[in-house]
Amino acid sequence: MFEQFLDTNALSFRPEVIPILGVLILLEAILSADNAIALAAIVRSLPDPKQEQWALRYGLIGAFVLRIVLIFTATWVIKYWQFELAGAVYLLWLSGKFFLEKSQEDHDTKNPVRMASKLWQVVALVSLTDLAFSLDSVTAAVAVAEETWLVLIGGVVGIIALRFLAELFIKWLSEFTHLESAGYLIVLLVGIRLFIKVVSDSLVPPEWLMLSCIGLVFLWGFSKREPLEITNEIEEVAE
Repeated sequence: MFEQFLDTNALSFRPEVIPILGVLILLEAILSADNAIALAAIVRSLPDPKQEQWALRYGLIGAFVLRIVLIFTATWVIKYWQFELAGAVYLLWLSGKFFLEKSQEDHDTKNPVRMASKLWQVVALVSLTDLAFSLDSVTAAVAVAEETWLVLIGGVVGIIALRFLAELFIKWLSEFTHLESAGYLIVLLVGIRLFIKVVSDSLVPPEWLMLSCIGLVFLWGFSKREPLEITNEIEEVAE
């Protein structure tokens, strides 16, 4: 794919690529939602809100670099199932660690599960999690468009969407009781899907079923707001 990017003929704009570009942008925007909630939950490992912002910023820079590398090497990466297996094992480990920690101690929206204790560790987790999520979306994008520059645009749009969505989810995680667990449940679902894909493509659930499951998880995540937050909002309106 890198050689294709160096080909000036491949960079020429053609009217027929407009629908493809639209599909890629829509695909990246949709797939960014489940990724964003996972990244937001990881960033909340840091107790200082300022550190959260730095972790998200540096983590997304790392995610952008890794995603660009993945795009340029996608036609090579998809030939080796070991990459998808590594991504699946990482996501299963991440979700497993969260639910194990949550079961051992009392955690709530004010006391989230700490997945890491240092800034650089959280930055690494954010970058690697986005890479694992991107294994599926980038290969899907490569299947839709052969032009590398189109896939690059889709990747840039995905990172921009992540930036804004993750900030929203960081705020919402402190307001909704089940949202943090929902984020890691989505990580678990994506990890299971990647693992099934490694075992056999024929066993992979259809995209509509996966999106439906993620949608239901989102609904559950937003199903219960913290009572204290509701009380404070009512008092603010009254004042």
